Amino acid sequence: MGIVRPVTPKDLPALLQLAEKTGGGLTSLPADEQTLSARIERSLATWRGDHPLSQQGYVFVLELPESGKIVGICGIDAAVGLEEPWYNYRVGSQVYASRQLDVYNHLATLSLSNDHTGATELCSLFLDPDYRQNKNGQLLSKSRFLFLAQFPEHFSERVVAEMRGVSTCEGESPFWNSVGHHFFSMDFTRADYLSGTGHKAFIAELMPKHPLYIHYLTPQAQQVIGQVHPATAPARAMLESEGFRYRNYVDIFDGGPTLECDLDEIRAIRRSRQVLARAGNPVSDAPLCLVSTCDYHNFRVLLARLDPQQPEVILTQQQLDSLHIHSGDPVRVVTLSPKDNHR
Repeated sequence: MGIVRPVTPKDLPALLQLAEKTGGGLTSLPADEQTLSARIERSLATWRGDHPLSQQGYVFVLELPESGKIVGICGIDAAVGLEEPWYNYRVGSQVYASRQLDVYNHLATLSLSNDHTGATELCSLFLDPDYRQNKNGQLLSKSRFLFLAQFPEHFSERVVAEMRGVSTCEGESPFWNSVGHHFFSMDFTRADYLSGTGHKAFIAELMPKHPLYIHYLTPQAQQVIGQVHPATAPARAMLESEGFRYRNYVDIFDGGPTLECDLDEIRAIRRSRQVLARAGNPVSDAPLCLVSTCDYHNFRVLLARLDPQQPEVILTQQQLDSLHIHSGDPVRVVTLSPKDNHR
C-alpha cells in the first residue's frame, strides 16, 4: 500500500534516480542535483510560510511503507508567472478575405501567451515505470486534489496542467524542430534542460513575438500540436475524467497541450467530504477511495475501500498508522473513480 506524503531532504537521491528514468521532456523534473535540492528546499519553505505566493510550490512523493522506496513524485505550484513570465502558445486563427477577388482564407496561428499568469499548476508528475500498477498512478496524481480541497486558500481559482508533448526516445521533438530550433539554435534536449534548471531568461529574449502560421510548419509538427507523449496519455485521460479540458494552449517547446479547470469544478474536489475515521474492519466490496489527513503540515494520502457517504469511515489500524492519525481524527475522502460517484 503506497502513501503520498510531503517531500523531505532525505528523498533527494531517490528523486535523482526517478529523474534519470523520465527520458527527457519533463521540464519540471530535470536530472540535476542542485535543481532538485532547490525544489525540495522551496517546498519546505512553502510549508513553513517563508515564501510569498509567487515562489510557493509543494512537492509530494509516493512511498512504499514496507520498503521505504520512493517510486513517484508530483507537485503543485501555487501561482505561476508572477515573478517571471509563464509562456505558452495559444492556438488561434487569422482570416484574410477579399470580396473583389472572392477569396476567403482562414489560417491557424500560434501566438505567444501569458494568459495563465497567476494560475495554480499541477506539475512534476512521474511514476517509476516498474510501479505503474495497483492504481499507483491515480493515487499519485489525484492526491493533489484532496490537498487543494482541504486548503483552497493557498491556491488560485484556476488550475492548469502542462502535458508532455510528443518526442522520440532520442530526444527529438517534431514541434521543436519546426519552430523553436529556428529561434534558439539549440536542440530540444538542451532547451528543455535549461528551462528545467531555472535558466529561462533565454525564452523571453529569443521567442518570436509575432504570430506563427501553422501551415508553414512541417506536417510532422502540425500533427503533434495539442497531442501528448504516449506515456502521458493515461495522465491526460485521468485529468479529463476529473473535468480538465484542452482550450487551445500548447507548450512552446514540444507543442503538448495545457489542460485547465476551475478549482471548484474538479470532480475530486467538488465531491470530497470531511468525515471522521474509526478503526475497524473495512467492507471489502466498498468503492476504492482516496483518504487524506486534514493536517497541512502532516498531509498524507492513501487508498482504502470505504463508503464515503457515511459520517464516519472505517480504516484498519495499519491504515491509520500510515496516515499518522488516530481513531476519531478527521479525514477527507472521495471515490477514486468518477464512475463510483453514485455509490
